[in-house]
Amino acid sequence: MNRLYHYPLSPFSRKVRLALGEKRIEVELVEERYWEQGIDFLRRNPAGQVPVLRLNGRMLSDSQAICEYLEDVIPAPPLLPREAEGRYEVRRICAWFDGKFHAEVTAKLMGERVFKKLRGGGVPDSAAVKAGARDIKYHLGYMTHLLETRRWLAGNDMTLADFAAAAQLSCLDYVSDVPWDKYESVKDWYAKIKSRPAFRSLLADQVPGFRPASHYADLDF
Repeated sequence: MNRLYHYPLSPFSRKVRLALGEKRIEVELVEERYWEQGIDFLRRNPAGQVPVLRLNGRMLSDSQAICEYLEDVIPAPPLLPREAEGRYEVRRICAWFDGKFHAEVTAKLMGERVFKKLRGGGVPDSAAVKAGARDIKYHLGYMTHLLETRRWLAGNDMTLADFAAAAQLSCLDYVSDVPWDKYESVKDWYAKIKSRPAFRSLLADQVPGFRPASHYADLDF
């Protein structure tokens, strides 16, 4: 059985789950409290990070590397354009959300409000939370700019760039940290991707001690 070692509110795990769902690859989900750095988990990935995908007997790590590997071995449906310029743009936007967005927004909001409690790290740092709440507006504004001339974030077709962004935002939406009403074009984009079959398992996620927002699983939110 193929397995994905993941954590439900890890955006990097979610990005891979979306790619697997779109490619219609069935996997067993194994929840991993990766911050505990268990010996068995470190054997699977010495970096101590999720996701880790066991696929056809191979252990694969790093969300972007996994997604591009899946694209190479299962090219349909395509999640990367064929031309070099289009592939560059998808990778650029993936890096933006995996790196900049995660550091400036997700790590500050989810990190302080959720993961600090899970790890027994004390009360949230209010300055970090305020910074995350401020910076998400910048990123949503950038997404609005992209969507003014494109159907999807990297062009006119849905790609891994959309999954990278949706993975981050879906984690924040679980705890109601996205000001959707002020960014209608981003909300419309998210509604499209949220309605895809690949998204269903994400909408069923439940994390003990943290109830999802009332609108979290609604397709018309």
